[in-house]
Amino acid sequence: MTRVSLTVNGSPHELDVEPRQLLVYGLRDSLGLTGTNVGCDTSSCGACTVLVDGESVKSCTVLTVQADGCEVTTIEGLADGDGLHPLQQAFHERHALQCGFCTPGFVMAAVSLLEENPSPTDEEIRTALEGNLCRCTGYDNIVAAVRAASGAGA
Repeated sequence: MTRVSLTVNGSPHELDVEPRQLLVYGLRDSLGLTGTNVGCDTSSCGACTVLVDGESVKSCTVLTVQADGCEVTTIEGLADGDGLHPLQQAFHERHALQCGFCTPGFVMAAVSLLEENPSPTDEEIRTALEGNLCRCTGYDNIVAAVRAASGAGA
């Protein structure tokens, strides 16, 4: 076992983990943060997307030990008390989800995009989210939600 210190959603944590454990399992199994979903375990779907030191990463491609000393933000860390994060609110208002399984990954990837580019075009949104898959909504409402959260449009 290896001791890892990381800050998750603003709270410090010390975990004893297997060196080969993926971050997605560290978040889900060790910390109980089940909003980060395990979809494919191969980095194809993006359902496990989180922010590590502000950068969007697929947590099935990162070992928990690699996040030692890092700041990790999951979907649970976005809301402010009872108020939704603007992207979460936009996804709700624009009907950008159906089953919701992929939604946390899309939201986290979009948070990273809007940090880097506060007013992206639809093409830039689609490019930034191309590593995330949705099997039930199509992508138009997802793009509309990101656009709305960016303040760039309806």
